[in-house]
Amino acid sequence: MTTRDIDESVRAELNRLRESIDNIDAAVVHMLAERFKCTQQVGHLKAEHHLPPADAAREARQIERLRQLAESAKLDPAFAEKLLNFIIAEVIRHHETIAAKPSAPHDT
Repeated sequence: MTTRDIDESVRAELNRLRESIDNIDAAVVHMLAERFKCTQQVGHLKAEHHLPPADAAREARQIERLRQLAESAKLDPAFAEKLLNFIIAEVIRHHETIAAKPSAPHDT
């Protein structure tokens, strides 16, 4: 069965739900962009003060915090942890890139 073969009311509900999903996906992307703007600033601050790109203690606290948030939101905590680990890996990669660049006199 394809979506062409289904009842019009079902198709309309499916489209309504998919539009909601699309809107949520857009919001997630924008929120991630804002998060990465902040972590870029952290990366510059760390580089300026010769701090390591990763902070294992902070990461562990964030993972535990996110797992608790996921549980209260009825989201699989293991999935939330995997997502955060993916994001953290990208942040660390950014911080390493920032730290490897020679700093210009006016970089912040």
